[in-house]
Amino acid sequence: MGRNAYDVTADVQNTAPTYSFDLEGYFDRIGYDGPVAPTLETLTGVIARHVRNIAFENIDPLLGVPIVDLGPEALEDKLVRRRRGGFCYEQNGLLRYALAEIGFGVQALGARVVWMRPRAMEGEESTLTHQALAVQIPGVLDVYLADVGFGGQTPPTPLRLVPGIEQDTSHEPYRVRNYKDGLVLESFVGATWQPLYLFSGLPQPEIDHLVGCWYASTHPNSAFVGALSATIVTDSARWNLRGRDLVGHHLSGETERIRFENAAQVLEVLASRFGVDLSDRPDRDALEARVESVLDAPPLR
Repeated sequence: MGRNAYDVTADVQNTAPTYSFDLEGYFDRIGYDGPVAPTLETLTGVIARHVRNIAFENIDPLLGVPIVDLGPEALEDKLVRRRRGGFCYEQNGLLRYALAEIGFGVQALGARVVWMRPRAMEGEESTLTHQALAVQIPGVLDVYLADVGFGGQTPPTPLRLVPGIEQDTSHEPYRVRNYKDGLVLESFVGATWQPLYLFSGLPQPEIDHLVGCWYASTHPNSAFVGALSATIVTDSARWNLRGRDLVGHHLSGETERIRFENAAQVLEVLASRFGVDLSDRPDRDALEARVESVLDAPPLR
């Protein structure tokens, strides 16, 4: 019998390049002090701390700075040492190197985003510009989906790559479902299951991730080039920033909305609430001017 699309056990392996990854520095950055062994407990703990401490943000593409280096040195320098955030290729790239250093088997997956794009589920083409991870725990049959870079709907825990089962998390329930010739990841939002992205469950060649990253960080139609976005998870809420609008979706069901008057206030909240280090930037004036120009960008579709 041939393998199902989601059966990636034979394909998942440690593929990180030879590099002395600063695991201690990464743990310090995310505030993780739990066990360091390739177990589900470690995987869950690392993801939980990562999504609460490294914000999803697109400042570089907004400023016209393409993301061209997804190697461990570059990601470690930006997200760990300079205490910046990043988008999916950077976030999951960093997590990939950290998990490989711990001893997990890790492969990068490609996905097509359909979140808040109903026409994409009806046949409209969606670009292959999202990265997630398939993670293998040594000695464990199940493969897990890990994704710390999906913005406002980032799964806060690893998910079993098994279709058809509802999986509780610290925030919303998630599920992987068979869809056409592949899979779709869904989350339970607003009393209904919402599709997030389509994927095959099979590893994608590294060059495809580089192409997707280049498109996402440079193409004029990319959502990351024309508007400022930032998101972060807390124990009690999800915080989403889009232009001048900050929205907090609390686990209690309450939604909190704050509208800023100018770019200076937006930059202040990026630093204070999202933990994005903007100190001593030589391009601070240019950044403030660029943010000012996109304060009223349309919401993501």
